[in-house]
Amino acid sequence: MNSVDPKAFMAVTAAARLLAIDDSELIHRLLKFRLQHERLEIHGAINAREGLVMARELQPDVILLDIDMEDMNGFDVLTTLKNDPLTQDIAVIFISGTEEAMDKVRALDQGAVDFVTKPFEVVELKARVRTAIRSQRLLKMLAQRAQIDGLTGLWNRAYMDQRLAAEVDEARRHGQPLSMILCDIDRFKHHNDHFGHPFGDLVIERFAQILSGGRSSDVACRYGGEEFCVILPSTTAIEAEEVANRYREQLEHIAWSDHPGLVVTASFGVTELGSGRDTVESILKAADTALYHAKQGGRNRVVVSAPA
Repeated sequence: MNSVDPKAFMAVTAAARLLAIDDSELIHRLLKFRLQHERLEIHGAINAREGLVMARELQPDVILLDIDMEDMNGFDVLTTLKNDPLTQDIAVIFISGTEEAMDKVRALDQGAVDFVTKPFEVVELKARVRTAIRSQRLLKMLAQRAQIDGLTGLWNRAYMDQRLAAEVDEARRHGQPLSMILCDIDRFKHHNDHFGHPFGDLVIERFAQILSGGRSSDVACRYGGEEFCVILPSTTAIEAEEVANRYREQLEHIAWSDHPGLVVTASFGVTELGSGRDTVESILKAADTALYHAKQGGRNRVVVSAPA
């Protein structure tokens, strides 16, 4: 069982996505014509601000970025991209008419992966774009491996922290609901001690399968030990409560062949991003508080709590 995000897998295997941010229509026409036979999905933005919006929405593999634009220079665009969790890992290649060595040094120091001087040789540009894409995809695959829990195949705590921050930002930006489920296997230490660690691992694996088998938009993570987290974008607390109850019922009804009659349950804390200035920390605290009340209330139940 592997819960690697299918979107992430598609991003590694599909045609690469390129975004050109340049205020010259000629450059856009030239790129589309010269790169048309490359395995690329080509997009263009005619100014910096449009480019920043498209970068967030498209999540391109590589950005070709001009330095001299009327609304914002390329260095400021690059700084904005690198300061945004949603765009900070996109490979950026500067394309500029300047031959100033210090501009090249500044671009590379700020995080650009390459610098191409106009007028450019198309063959050289193709090679540089291919190199940037290969490097970017390799880094994505390595980063993905480092963010997956070895036992369950779910995303790990490090990924959860990063993803939750990004989803909070996205929900705020677009005025969309966002909910979170924190869940914990009831009496796990007893099961582990009484039936052995291999059975404890089996319980964790089966529960992880339930969590990863939910809606495709939800992000299931192993929070630590027998505790798990599910991030639910575009989901209200009422909807998240329904999802949590489905998880709860599925676990409760598993028949353990080596232990007839044994019932394993879990408790769930649910919270929703509020209308105030909630932080990642306050959302986690609210979900943890709800989970605590579920445990104290008799276990095998779902409790909903508002962010503190």
